[in-house]
Amino acid sequence: MRGLAKSVEGPEGVIRILDGVDLAVAEGESVAIVGASGSGKTTLLGLLAGLDLPSAGSIALAGQRLETLDEEARAALRAREVGFVFQGFHLLPSLTAEENVALPLELAGREDPARVREALEAVGLGARRRHYPRQLSGGEQQRVALARAFVGRPRILFADEPTGNLDQATGRQVSALLFELNRRHGTTLVLVTHDPALARQCRRVFRLDGGRLHAQERDPA
Repeated sequence: MRGLAKSVEGPEGVIRILDGVDLAVAEGESVAIVGASGSGKTTLLGLLAGLDLPSAGSIALAGQRLETLDEEARAALRAREVGFVFQGFHLLPSLTAEENVALPLELAGREDPARVREALEAVGLGARRRHYPRQLSGGEQQRVALARAFVGRPRILFADEPTGNLDQATGRQVSALLFELNRRHGTTLVLVTHDPALARQCRRVFRLDGGRLHAQERDPA
């Protein structure tokens, strides 16, 4: 990111969410972004993934300048290079765990049942692959979401409050699994979180405040 800015029109005029954000993340690195609610963390993550375009500045993702690509090209880039983990899991309720994990590969035209089973085994849910989301606990649903995010072997993983909907013990289990998969596959990890313990596990921590990123010590408290 170089000089990244994002503004939106509000009822009382222009609202500046991000203002001149600069950040470079190396391949295989882990970075946490913390900050108060409403500080723009999720907006920043969406821009980094090409889900939205900045008002100013530039973003290079896996060597591609996102602002030079149209929506279709950005979607294709995400399908090849990016995995997502969300606070709300975002599993399709009509699909089994196995079918949810298989979905990214199917959409990319790369069906691979063996890889889907391997991904579910990696998160300890091989025996529950035919269960529907409603039959799984919150922690199990987030583990399915992790398997879905990693099944395509993405170069980059974006995680938005990945433990936010979980109790403390389950959150620790899921975060340990997240970093284990990160290390095993060498995936670049960028996450936003309110959880200081989760942020401390990343190589670098930044606080988003006043539309700008500020580097800080590994303990974000």
